[in-house]
Amino acid sequence: MRRQDTPGRAHDLVLFGATGFVGALTAEYLAAHAPTNCRWALAGRSVPKLERLRARLAAIDPDCAHLPLLRADSADPESLRALAAGTRVLATTVGPYLSYGEPLVAACAEAGTDYVDLSSEPEFIDRMYLRHDATARASGTRLVHSCGFDSVPHDLGVLFTVQHLPEDVPLRIDGFVRARAMFSGGTLASTLTAMSRPRDMARAARERRLKEPPIPEGRTVRAAPGPPLRSGPTHPWSVPLPTLDPQVIGRSAAALERYGPDFRYRHYAGVRRLPVAVGGVLGAGAVAALAQLPPARRWLAGHLEPGEGPSPERRAKSWFTLRFVAQGGGQRLLTEVSGGDPGYGDTAKMLAESALSLAFDELPKTAGQVTPAVAMGDALTVRLQEAGITFRVVRG
Repeated sequence: MRRQDTPGRAHDLVLFGATGFVGALTAEYLAAHAPTNCRWALAGRSVPKLERLRARLAAIDPDCAHLPLLRADSADPESLRALAAGTRVLATTVGPYLSYGEPLVAACAEAGTDYVDLSSEPEFIDRMYLRHDATARASGTRLVHSCGFDSVPHDLGVLFTVQHLPEDVPLRIDGFVRARAMFSGGTLASTLTAMSRPRDMARAARERRLKEPPIPEGRTVRAAPGPPLRSGPTHPWSVPLPTLDPQVIGRSAAALERYGPDFRYRHYAGVRRLPVAVGGVLGAGAVAALAQLPPARRWLAGHLEPGEGPSPERRAKSWFTLRFVAQGGGQRLLTEVSGGDPGYGDTAKMLAESALSLAFDELPKTAGQVTPAVAMGDALTVRLQEAGITFRVVRG
């Protein structure tokens, strides 16, 4: 989508939720890296908070002193419709998305405005597909969820790996995640919300499967956490990682023929010692159980409120590494995607570059709810490489 595709709009990009912790980091990144011809604006509930943020951004780029400030509220659908109608791309950090996200998705689908968010909530994403994919297709809108650490580096990392393997052959890829990071209050709130609704999440997934078009005849796609492994490319133990990422990768594989006639992906966390692996599984189960009880869920959420985050010094020590072990057509391959702080800094970078890619890059013609790999693919990979995130072949 280029400017001529949506003439008469005041902005190329609007950032909604700009005064939150990750929102402000995204705004700072845009202040430092958005092209000079990018017409962008800040949006949120509180104009005074937006004004204070704008003053901070002016220290990065004096031109930011003139950034437009737009008042909008997730509880006011009319304000969101006005927001969507005035821009070509809308990026939002306002979560949990299951609680606050749908009115903005609906507004963008109706207005023909490309949309990106940071959602890692399967139920929200499935329900947005069921309710707004058809409208988005009709209006030519790209609805792109999960444009932070969940799931941009995983989705694009697998695409990068596939492109280094032979075409038209069965492909097998295992992904292994390592990270040192503290994740945001918004991520914690979204995770607890999802864990508290297992039946609703399963129902939404089932309804989506019934509505989605089938994978073309002659092709198969499987993507899920795999069984525990005794060894891996990063740690002695690898345990299944039940995040959203395999779902996103599977949807990319179903949509893109380059993934071959028979594609399988498995998703793991690398762990040094077996007791740590067992403790992690038991701990995740305990959190999931506590999330079913509202008082316990509020207690857990209170440990890190949305909008809070670690110091710059703590974020500077954070990092992530994703390794992909692949084989296909008689070839074996090891690739890697790595970067800095996945919970905050690099998530803000990924969201900002996703929005800029939708606004300014030559992209494949597509519409509806699509994954980062389908919507932006190589163009976003190049942007992230230029922004300091590494994509490389380790061994091939």
